[in-house]
Amino acid sequence: MAKYIFVTGGVTSSLGKGIIAASLAKLLQARGLRVTIQKFDPYINVDPGTLNPYEHGECFVTEDGAETDLDLGHYERFLNIFTSQANNVTTGRIYQTVINKEREGAYLGKTVQVVPHITDEIKRRMQLLGQSGEFDIVITEIGGTVGDIESLPFVEAVRQLQWELPEEDSVVVHLTLIPYLKAAKELKTKPTQHSVRMLSQEGVHPDIIVCRTERTLSPELRRKIALFCNVKPEAVIEAADAPTIYEVPVLMMREGLDLICLKKMNITGYKEPELSKWKEFLDKLKYPKGKVNIGLIGKYIELQDAYKSILESFIHAGAMNECKVEIVNVHSEFITEDNVSEKLTGLDGLLVAPGFGHRGVEGKIVAVKYARENKLPFFGICLGMQMAVIEFGRNVLGLKDAHSTEMDPDTKEPVIDLMEEQKKVTAKGGTMRLGSYPCTLQEGSLAMQIYGTPQISERHRHRWEFNNAYLEQYQKAGMVASGKNPGTGLVEIIELPGHPFFIGVQYHPELKSTVENPQPIFVHFVKAAKAYADKKLEVKNPLLQSEMI
Repeated sequence: MAKYIFVTGGVTSSLGKGIIAASLAKLLQARGLRVTIQKFDPYINVDPGTLNPYEHGECFVTEDGAETDLDLGHYERFLNIFTSQANNVTTGRIYQTVINKEREGAYLGKTVQVVPHITDEIKRRMQLLGQSGEFDIVITEIGGTVGDIESLPFVEAVRQLQWELPEEDSVVVHLTLIPYLKAAKELKTKPTQHSVRMLSQEGVHPDIIVCRTERTLSPELRRKIALFCNVKPEAVIEAADAPTIYEVPVLMMREGLDLICLKKMNITGYKEPELSKWKEFLDKLKYPKGKVNIGLIGKYIELQDAYKSILESFIHAGAMNECKVEIVNVHSEFITEDNVSEKLTGLDGLLVAPGFGHRGVEGKIVAVKYARENKLPFFGICLGMQMAVIEFGRNVLGLKDAHSTEMDPDTKEPVIDLMEEQKKVTAKGGTMRLGSYPCTLQEGSLAMQIYGTPQISERHRHRWEFNNAYLEQYQKAGMVASGKNPGTGLVEIIELPGHPFFIGVQYHPELKSTVENPQPIFVHFVKAAKAYADKKLEVKNPLLQSEMI
């Protein structure tokens, strides 16, 4: 049977529970243990699939088609293993399950209550992965902040599990904030004391306290926190701000977070952590040999979490190319034919991001046209690919009314149309084409060169697709459908062979990029952007290359 680590948060949200949980999991995994992480979110939505990106950041999609919290992306990127529907549970899903069982008569007429019925379902879900026999340790991140009304049933479930499980089978890690007051020139521990007291009042006592801080914690301060929060001084862990989230596992290893957990869980026989690949990645990340500017054309750029997986994929691909990727955010709503050159000047590559709805799509189409005509490396994801198809239809094929029926249901040239199986769908939640699907690549194509194999599998999240009624017309004009679903013929990848790098994909490649396995398209896109930047430099200074030689 698995052992359980619960990660809670106090004082404020956005402290980085997901990163701490993923870092701890990485260290335990590096010591030879089988580890997984799950996220329990207190909101009443069944999943984040229907949430606006401005509300909750990106919606991460797993292999099995679950729409989940973006923290699952961190879990996969750190551990290099897939998560699933079981790794993300919300209050909405818990209540939906309990209510369905009540309607079926499963409770034999009893009054259904938060305790025990809701908490029993939470506990069942918390132990589901641990009972599979696949893992030694299950880390559970409890979303929200201790004291929130929404989080109470989850905290109560943790209390009950602590009571039910053997003492060495569960550990509670509490992440809190130690603010620095500039006026007083000192770190203050009172918010942490209050947070721990609030958690203790709910019946859960933390074994380890991880302190987010801008300044180093002195030994005296650690002892004070330990004394007032009733933990051992070695169980007070400093989590200082780091230049990159990928340094956090190394920082936590220095603090001994994994060793304290192993000791409390009475686990022996573990090996020294194997982090050579991780450290090699960090060296490349911290000491790049070049730089490229990539324009991210999107409609949610005000909130960077809306494109979290894309941004992290660029970090992985940049390290692979020993190159720093500077992301230049460009709001598609404000791009026009008149200002596109000004908006995109100085870029070495252009990524048109995914999204939904009509807002900002004309700006994306204008940006695609600029990249196509100026031989600027281009990469379109999901809606980005569809915008490339529309732009080509309008400006190369002469289909002036080319559009998507998502934005214009009455368009005369529906080059992008609703998928056939989606036309009868009315409910919005969990009904898109979701999860991993196969794709067959065309021999000799850029896609084949990138992946190096004729068969790939990538994750999807969409309702609209390339309208195959126009496929022959597009291919005759030079746009190649280099990747197709082998079963349905759905166009997965389009590219322009005469362009230095022009590729659009219907799927979301960013969802499978990890530190140890950077996504191939991102790697090749950054490589193309680097070549473009070098060429610009060579044109600007023709003597530079000979001088370097």
